[in-house]
Amino acid sequence: MPIHEKSLLTPDQIMTADKLVIDGVDVSGHWNTMIKPRTITDYDPDFYKKIEGLPGGENVSRCWQCGSCTNSCTMYAINPDFNPRYWIYCTNLGLQSEIVKDKDIIWQCVSCNKCTNICPKDVKPEGVMKALAHWLELEGHTPKSKSSVFDEEFTRQCLARGRIEDSEVMFNFFKKTDQDVVRLVKTGWLGVFIARMNKWTELRAGRWGKFLARMPITGPLKMAWAMVFKPRTKSWGRTGEVLAAYVEEQKRKAHAAH
Repeated sequence: MPIHEKSLLTPDQIMTADKLVIDGVDVSGHWNTMIKPRTITDYDPDFYKKIEGLPGGENVSRCWQCGSCTNSCTMYAINPDFNPRYWIYCTNLGLQSEIVKDKDIIWQCVSCNKCTNICPKDVKPEGVMKALAHWLELEGHTPKSKSSVFDEEFTRQCLARGRIEDSEVMFNFFKKTDQDVVRLVKTGWLGVFIARMNKWTELRAGRWGKFLARMPITGPLKMAWAMVFKPRTKSWGRTGEVLAAYVEEQKRKAHAAH
């Protein structure tokens, strides 16, 4: 596993002599590399507390830097720059700037949970990766993720009506993330999904009987009805107001903590 702390060094901190013999031993070149002391002042000793306050980051301070998380990481096997151990190390030292440097790859965690299963200190590195990605988003270092946009739309409907309408969630999500629904239907995954859901493969193969026998009818009709007459939980008004107030209170607390 590469020592990524080397990235903290600048060229002027590294001293190497082209020719150096000490007590008859030639230590020229890399054998005699020396590193000048470095004083770090741009750190926040309480940064780890911010990550502990986010879902998934509760155990980040337990880490003892054994490296098991990175050694088992699916993404590290593909991209050596993806290093959970190093980011946890930076978190506990308060080196926020080092976290921000890798803002474009931290989100790539695939949640395979190999790191969490192997961690001897129950740090739950997978959760820490999610907490760091969330912190980057909250601080404005990265744009709002598509998963956050989806969560917001899902939550909005739950608070407003006590339940969701699938088509509304989907199309509002596409709209807010600037996705071309027509293109997705014609040439993208959405068209493939609809075709398979409606058994168009049977139709294309000329098996009319199987197509008609398995073609969903009531489902699309119910979805069309729900798009016009939005489903709503009975007597939801006051309950929705209380939950909305609670959600806003938790958001204020989270922002105050960061």
